[in-house]
Amino acid sequence: MNVFNRNINNIFFIFLFSHLVIWTLVPSLTNKNLPLDTIEALAWGSNLDWGFDKHPPMSAFFLEVFFQMFGPQDWAYYLLSQIFVLIAFYYVFKFANEILENTKLSLVSVFLLVSIYFYNFTTPEFNVNVCQLPFWALVVYFSWKIYSSKKIKFLDCFLVGLFGALGFLSKYLFVYLLISIDLLFVYLIFFKKEKKFDFKYLISIEVFLVLLVPHFIWLYQNDFITIIYGIKRTGLENADILNYIQYPISFLIKQIGILIPFFFLIWLLIKKIKFKFNFKDKKLLFLITINILPIFLIFLTSIITGSKVRTMWMTPFYLFFGVFFVYIFKLQINLKKINTFLYSFLLLFFLSPVLYSYVSIFQTEKRTDYPGKEIAKKTQTIWNQDFEKDIQFVTGDEWKAGNLSYHLKSRPVWEGISTDEILKKSSQFICIDEICLGRY
Repeated sequence: MNVFNRNINNIFFIFLFSHLVIWTLVPSLTNKNLPLDTIEALAWGSNLDWGFDKHPPMSAFFLEVFFQMFGPQDWAYYLLSQIFVLIAFYYVFKFANEILENTKLSLVSVFLLVSIYFYNFTTPEFNVNVCQLPFWALVVYFSWKIYSSKKIKFLDCFLVGLFGALGFLSKYLFVYLLISIDLLFVYLIFFKKEKKFDFKYLISIEVFLVLLVPHFIWLYQNDFITIIYGIKRTGLENADILNYIQYPISFLIKQIGILIPFFFLIWLLIKKIKFKFNFKDKKLLFLITINILPIFLIFLTSIITGSKVRTMWMTPFYLFFGVFFVYIFKLQINLKKINTFLYSFLLLFFLSPVLYSYVSIFQTEKRTDYPGKEIAKKTQTIWNQDFEKDIQFVTGDEWKAGNLSYHLKSRPVWEGISTDEILKKSSQFICIDEICLGRY
């Protein structure tokens, strides 16, 4: 089974299509309800703003666009998630072609990502982590264009600023990639003097900052609530001297655990572990910048602040690991062993959806088992007993109230307001189990 004797681009697009179909169909058929983060972002999307109490606005924005197109069809949001994953894969492949100059090895570098569960098992849940993926890949790709070109193009700088802003507006941790790339350019321009400063570099910064202005205004007007939430999630509020040791160590152990299948696939490909770092190699320097430096910086943050780094936050950080390790072991890779690699790749490729299906079907009391449609129907019946007109808003926590906003035919707007504020806004409302519904 040596598929590498065929057209590599065709194989790559078959892989993308298969990934799209499998990871759209499997959760659509096995889940009774959308996952927590997707429902939360749909709730925010019903009442779009430049930010929300937990996250910046982009994940909610894209979900709302799809809701306007498809309505409460669960498969549409699994499809959206896979579209984001596939865009990321596509630009990883394009980038790999320029770095490796070998389509077979470029395909291998993308296939390796199947061994990292961030890019299969967790992808059905469209959330801020998945939302970052295409922008992470795009920023890397166009930063490489700027880095490797003798003549800086206005469009490349503009696109880095644009996609950098969209990534940051997906999740603030995107800044670790941006800082890493900026550090590389500062190092090359001001310390190594290998690059001349070009005012076009400032275009990226200007576009980035201009696009963030509305969000910064929103943050100020809302007492920096999103940043405060992020700080709470890191455990900084409960500072303990042990946190400065246990959290960084825990972080490293988890990352190693996540990458074990990845390193196994790498091991299947190489003749022997032998590599030599040449820091004058410009490609290697860029690969270290986008792969190792962001992880090092987040590890350093954990050491300095004693903050906890949650595993899922690392979702976009490994997108280019395949390219990095294939480049390091390029001379050691034995394509005669490719069949063993491909069989293992296919095993992981199909095992992930099988395991997902098993968990989804046989493990009960998950968020995706929540009877959202049934509760919405009962709620609508109770409302119809007292009122004739449609429900216009729903309040309460984003999960229960968000499910009602998603499933009710009138698609009421989710509002994070108190009962006192409801009394000021509406004379027609009912409250059921801490969830209130009403009309303006």
